Amino acid sequence: MTVDFVQATIKVVDDAGFGELKGFIEGVFSGDRTAKYLKALDNRRIRVRDLHAIFAANVIDEVAGSKAGTARALYESLPVSDQGQMREFYLSKIEEVDQALRAKFHKLYQYS
Repeated sequence: MTVDFVQATIKVVDDAGFGELKGFIEGVFSGDRTAKYLKALDNRRIRVRDLHAIFAANVIDEVAGSKAGTARALYESLPVSDQGQMREFYLSKIEEVDQALRAKFHKLYQYS
């Protein structure tokens, strides 16, 4: 007998803030922006999974074309449960990046 894993769904508390930040993140992973985003991380020597450093350096804002500090402020205004879901969403987006780009920026994806 096998048991399939099913991730529990947690309701988003702050729909507006979550949706806005999710839009920014989706934006940096769309089209040519992905390469620009990874290059910006590379220039600052920030690993792709270090979301707190990314927010602190305003990289998402820079690539999304929003005012510096907007993404960080949105993230910090979210309840802890929404922050966790946003981290999971972000981590899923970085894994969807094209293999050629991942190979080009392989150091950003290294764990150590």
